[in-house]
Amino acid sequence: MPAPSDFIWPGGHRLALSIVVNVEEGAEQNIRDGDKGPEPVDELSAVPKRPMRMHGNESNYRYGIKAGAPRILKLLDDHRIEATWTAAALALERAPELAARIAERGDEVCCHGWRWAHQFWMDEEKERDFIRKGWQSIERTIGKRPIGWLSRYLHTDATRRLLAEEGFFYHMDDYSDDFPFWDVVETSEGAKPIVIVPYALDSNDMKFWLAPALTARDWLQYATDTFDQLYAEAMDGETRMMSLGLHLRIIGRPGRIGAFRGFLEHVAGKPGVWIASRARIAKAFAAAVPPPVA
Repeated sequence: MPAPSDFIWPGGHRLALSIVVNVEEGAEQNIRDGDKGPEPVDELSAVPKRPMRMHGNESNYRYGIKAGAPRILKLLDDHRIEATWTAAALALERAPELAARIAERGDEVCCHGWRWAHQFWMDEEKERDFIRKGWQSIERTIGKRPIGWLSRYLHTDATRRLLAEEGFFYHMDDYSDDFPFWDVVETSEGAKPIVIVPYALDSNDMKFWLAPALTARDWLQYATDTFDQLYAEAMDGETRMMSLGLHLRIIGRPGRIGAFRGFLEHVAGKPGVWIASRARIAKAFAAAVPPPVA
């Protein structure tokens, strides 16, 4: 559903820009944590045929925390950007210094699961426990409970209902629009509305890994082209939202961080752009657009 014709973001802005930084490092699959096997090797997608620890790949994940995060934080600080950190809860538990910096900045943390793990195979009891452990862990680590949720790609038919029952305000597992919308789910307590804040895969920095892989220059061009198109539509009176998804261990590499810098420089100072957390975007939408009647 398109934005209402009279809808405007806070401050009179027509385009909302959401910078999403995924924190998964330390919560990935690992036989150390009781998993049947390891994650595929980053950059290569290779995985051994027997259960074993892949120390090299573990160190690749640690790179995101040790070297990638400081580069991303510096750019966010330099440009005074508010970000949403979609964090696997265990990753933040294992990176207390990063958790403290996020809390210090006042940024939003959206729950990306208890661990960076698939939940599509879970029965309802396991999935509810997975969701609950995730938000309770982040509340302890950050000092504020998350109100948004992003799965690891796949989820179940029950996920959105469980999120509503667990008190989540918005859900990110949707790629169908450039503007938020409402959904209503039947819960154990009756019908409950939940805001859907769509995400985007095409502009995500995981495109550096997927065939055909993008170079840093390719990705920057694609990200700026995406922004320019949505900005043009917004300036033509069609209120829009753009998502830009990043990962510590991907965009935080020396050969890629410049692409993020280039994007921030491209959007800096553009009138009519509201750079905000997904929580603030969801709340601004909900305040202006009443939920549907069940």
